[in-house]
Amino acid sequence: MLMSSKSAEKSPIYYLFNPRSIAVIGASRDPKKIGYQILKNIIEYGFKGKVYPVNPKADEILGLKCYKSILDIPDEVDVAVISIPAQYVLPVVEECGKKGVKALIVISSGFGEVGNVELERKLVETARKYGMRILGPNIFGLYYGPARLNATFGPKEVIPGNIAFVSQSGALGIALMGWTIAKGVALSAVVSMGNKADIDDADVLEYFETDPNTKVILIYMEGIRPGLGRRFVEVARRVSKKKPIIVIKAGRTERGAAAAASHTGALAGADAIYNAAFKQAGVLRAIGFEEAFDWAKALSMLPPPKGENAVIITNGGGAGVMATDAAVECGIRLMEMPPDLQERFRKYMPPFGSPKNPIDLTGQASEEAYKGALLEAFNEPRIHSIILLYCQTAITDPEVLADKIIEAWNEAKERKPMVVSFIGGIECDRAMAKLDKAGIPAYPSPERAVSALSAVYKWARWAGYVKE
Repeated sequence: MLMSSKSAEKSPIYYLFNPRSIAVIGASRDPKKIGYQILKNIIEYGFKGKVYPVNPKADEILGLKCYKSILDIPDEVDVAVISIPAQYVLPVVEECGKKGVKALIVISSGFGEVGNVELERKLVETARKYGMRILGPNIFGLYYGPARLNATFGPKEVIPGNIAFVSQSGALGIALMGWTIAKGVALSAVVSMGNKADIDDADVLEYFETDPNTKVILIYMEGIRPGLGRRFVEVARRVSKKKPIIVIKAGRTERGAAAAASHTGALAGADAIYNAAFKQAGVLRAIGFEEAFDWAKALSMLPPPKGENAVIITNGGGAGVMATDAAVECGIRLMEMPPDLQERFRKYMPPFGSPKNPIDLTGQASEEAYKGALLEAFNEPRIHSIILLYCQTAITDPEVLADKIIEAWNEAKERKPMVVSFIGGIECDRAMAKLDKAGIPAYPSPERAVSALSAVYKWARWAGYVKE
């Protein structure tokens, strides 16, 4: 049942993302310890609420007064991050309940993932006795950009944005946090799920459903706990009508499923069942993280298309052919160019160019020719989406071309979904970074650009923007 915004603001999961105060239980003075790294990230990323280190053997850590127990903290505590050995967790959870903590981030390992199912059951039972919710255990923490909250032991300088990334794997999740920083991918949230003893994917989806800071939800999933598959499908089906959900589902093979079970205690199950469930819920399934983030970038930046007609604009015939093949394979409909449109595009190419689709401006195309052809496509209502390709030549400067593309994007009567691919050297990389920053998704290969646009179309059809 979807909660009203008023009741949602009072829910433990709301406070998990928007705490007014945090206690770090197991905070450490040793920079090599997880409890030190989490406390350091919370402080240095700029969390505006109150932060309370808890360690019975320390008086001060990182300039903050340290408390022997959470019960000694004089103020209310919304969230407790627990980073201590598993055998000591239950008494601490009991103290958190008595303190009135609303949500727990349990970093500690040594529960269901190693067969300690009974301890994990008691963990959840104790938390529920006090109305607390648990994220984890066996996780690396939680990041939420709008609250300036980085309660993880992952990289610190996460770029704030509008893509929420949910990961069941700890090491992979941390690695991908670093990867997004290197690639300039901006995130609204990073949620480490671990064993999903209490809070699961459906709970997190419900939060992001009404979160104004999140446009796209990307999940790395190894499995769903027994009995919760139906709820996931129901929630995902509702949420995906409003916001795209992309899932990387690991454990596609029998060996992979066995590996997932030993990793987080996940019930991977038959892959065909997951495929059917994702299709029923309108979830986009990606094979790998590069593909998933390619899709997320396009879906977070672009408006949905209003129709199926796509055009390819290129200065290289080979790149145009590659994009054509990819479009056909991905289910993108390339527009049959009517004679009047062919004549309009001829203005931007030499006599030996092709105004058909792909629109081949040839290797002689200037930056201004690209801009002119692009404006024709933007301002023509029969064209619904654009695949723009550029092969680096001595005639054009990639960064100047990027500026002209951005000018056309800003001058267009109506913005349409457009993906771009620049093929060339380091200058092309800089140009594509400039395009990404302007809100135009750019990719190093035509196939990746087309795949991203295909994801935009799949979601737009599911959400009703485009009729199949």
